[in-house]
Amino acid sequence: MPISKRVLYIEDEKFFADTVEKVLQAVGYEVKQAGDGERGLALAREWKPDLILLDLLLPRVEGFEVLRQLKSDLATQKIPIVILSNLNSEDDVKKATELGAKHFFVKAVTMPTNIVTMVKDVVGERHA
Repeated sequence: MPISKRVLYIEDEKFFADTVEKVLQAVGYEVKQAGDGERGLALAREWKPDLILLDLLLPRVEGFEVLRQLKSDLATQKIPIVILSNLNSEDDVKKATELGAKHFFVKAVTMPTNIVTMVKDVVGERHA
């Protein structure tokens, strides 16, 4: 059996993070959560996930700054980052994309099954 892909979810809403973690684990992903931006940055650097799901409204270090730091750090800049946030203005989407986010999803209207499909697409397991 192949080594499972690692997904780091940086999200302060525990219920939502737990739900996404469960659906990703059910299809074979190894998932870790970080409840704030500071912890998320530390985990990204030490754990080296295959994908980072990132909320923008976070305590300690806000999401745009987390994204900026991850994309400017040689150790983490190649990790794909997908925004999963309730911020959804054109400016937010544009800023996230300019900072290096691969995709932008609005949490309130994104089903967990859509998240699984997107994760498979991004980490190259769509055929699996």
